[in-house]
Amino acid sequence: MTTKKPLKRHKSLQPLSRDHHHGLLLSWKIRTGFKKEIEIERIKVYADWFYISHLVPHFEMEEAHVFSILPEDHPLRKQAINEHKEIKELVSKTTDLEYNLNTLADVLEGHIRFEERVLFPEIQSIATPEEMEHIDDIHYEQNLKENTTDQFWK
Repeated sequence: MTTKKPLKRHKSLQPLSRDHHHGLLLSWKIRTGFKKEIEIERIKVYADWFYISHLVPHFEMEEAHVFSILPEDHPLRKQAINEHKEIKELVSKTTDLEYNLNTLADVLEGHIRFEERVLFPEIQSIATPEEMEHIDDIHYEQNLKENTTDQFWK
């Protein structure tokens, strides 16, 4: 039995993968907040801050410059954009916060795993060197500035 060696992440996509790490941490922080029985509103404030500060620019970058390597009707591109919309909808909800935050943690984690394991390898396999260079040229490292106002997960 042979196993496929994982595809090394192209250097142009590595900053996005580092952003994904912080998104996974958001899911962990939400779950940790619930385990510690933190007030839901505190968790929501942090999730809203993270979404506006980090996920919105990340999603915009991906949709404009990375997903566009795939044709508009490509099922993986459609799935990624639909998941971005679902995450936005979950963040925007102001009722049933416990359910919506737990769902956000699950959907965000699943979305990141999908991008890392399925979408990015597909993009890497079909992108031209010029397309990857374009991503490298326009992508900025987000340099996450943590919101230390209320570190409820500690």
